[in-house]
Amino acid sequence: MPGSAAAMIVPKLRHAWGGPDFKTMLKQELEKLGVDELPLQQGLTSGSHALDDDIEVMIFNVSESEGVILARAGIFYKSMIAGCSCADDPTPVDEVTEYCEVTIEIDENSAAMVITLLPAQP
Repeated sequence: MPGSAAAMIVPKLRHAWGGPDFKTMLKQELEKLGVDELPLQQGLTSGSHALDDDIEVMIFNVSESEGVILARAGIFYKSMIAGCSCADDPTPVDEVTEYCEVTIEIDENSAAMVITLLPAQP
């Protein structure tokens, strides 16, 4: 599926489900991930290359449905607008703040977590 990251196993989150710290723990776990695990490159709107630095997550809501923990989150991150890297290229390397929204599904039995990019809102 486009915009989906490969499933990761997160037993820590599965065991924390229902507790008072679940949202905080989910936020912390997502902020540890990078461009290889999150669909940040696919969520770019301004830059050309997503960066792993300074990822900040906001958890909007969390629910449960038929053995799956469902969450929706917003992710702030940075991207780079890079020139051609030629010696005479006047384009500076610039960082731009990006934002995307994702859904997170955690299977309660296997602890597999899948993160999917949501379409950008106009």
